[in-house]
Amino acid sequence: MTDLLIPSFELKTPEGEDRERRVCGHCAFIDYQNPKIVAGAVVVKGDKFLLCRRAIEPRKGYWTLPAGFMELGESVEDAACREAREEAEAEIEIDQLLAVYSVPRIGQVQIMFRARLDGDYGVGAESEAVELFSWADIPWSDLAFPTVVWALTHYAETRHQTIFPPFSNPPDTSHLTR
Repeated sequence: MTDLLIPSFELKTPEGEDRERRVCGHCAFIDYQNPKIVAGAVVVKGDKFLLCRRAIEPRKGYWTLPAGFMELGESVEDAACREAREEAEAEIEIDQLLAVYSVPRIGQVQIMFRARLDGDYGVGAESEAVELFSWADIPWSDLAFPTVVWALTHYAETRHQTIFPPFSNPPDTSHLTR
């Protein structure tokens, strides 16, 4: 039987790096911990917005856009479409990139698209409810995350535009992301 070495990680700054990392003391493997990518979409049907009431933590019971973590082997567009199917039983057609938000406090990069709802929708496994809201009826005080507010607002700013640069975090919001 071969002797198996169990990894023994310690924090140190590897040569050529500028920050501490978890490094195995036996083999020098560097355990990089990188941000996770969230893919989602502001989904519209006519002049209404598709929102999902979360059935899971964090922010259970609050409204959000269909969005979630990318899986290995899928494109960000495919991830956004899969999340719409999982959370809202919805088939969507991606229009274009809306925004890329950085949320370093929780190690996320959120990539949001503009999309159209193709057909019906339902309540997916991670949702308590799914509804189409007119702009005036969006439950603003019950939205789950600042990035949901940003994405909806950025969509509204570009609603009638076919070409625009993608948005990023709004100014003066660093206290929400760090």
